[in-house]
Amino acid sequence: MKKSGAAIIEVDLLKKINDIGNTGNNEFLVLLYEFKDGLNKYLASSNSKMKNLEDIIAFNKNNEAKAMPYFKQETLIESQAKGDLSSEEYTGALAKTTLSRAIINNIIATNKLDALCGITNGPACCIDLVNGDYDTGYYLSTPAAIAGFPHITVPMGFVHELPVGISFFGSAYSEPKLLNIAFAYEQATQMRKSPKFIKDLLS
Repeated sequence: MKKSGAAIIEVDLLKKINDIGNTGNNEFLVLLYEFKDGLNKYLASSNSKMKNLEDIIAFNKNNEAKAMPYFKQETLIESQAKGDLSSEEYTGALAKTTLSRAIINNIIATNKLDALCGITNGPACCIDLVNGDYDTGYYLSTPAAIAGFPHITVPMGFVHELPVGISFFGSAYSEPKLLNIAFAYEQATQMRKSPKFIKDLLS
């Protein structure tokens, strides 16, 4: 990026986000409440036989062998147990997660940045029927998601032929700038390539 004329300024975003306290837990709480609320509103007016989250949970349970042969529906059940969006638990968690917007905006303004960037995530993890999902390295996709800010990912490289992306994100309504930056990065690096569908990543 420097060779293409970009000025790189290192900042410590994740520490500031984590200093809010239990950011991940608060984010998940917001997800549980809003998932139930949004899904129930959508299904209530749809043509589906399923009219709410409770119906889906019951269907999955009645068809467990086919619908859930490997993993169950703990997250759906946990979401169903939550109240509405006026719940104190929800409003408290939402208030803490939205603090991330001020942190991101302040870092961008203080350092006069066009965008924040970093590795999106590590290589894709294998499907693990015993332990479930697991992390494969550092990631920078969460802060933008928590804040509800625009975020774009493009190819950055490969690890054992598994793609790794780079994230660019910024303040609200900065999509045009982010698209320009991401496009310029893609044109300069040319890291996009078709998958090989190889059977053994180490061969």
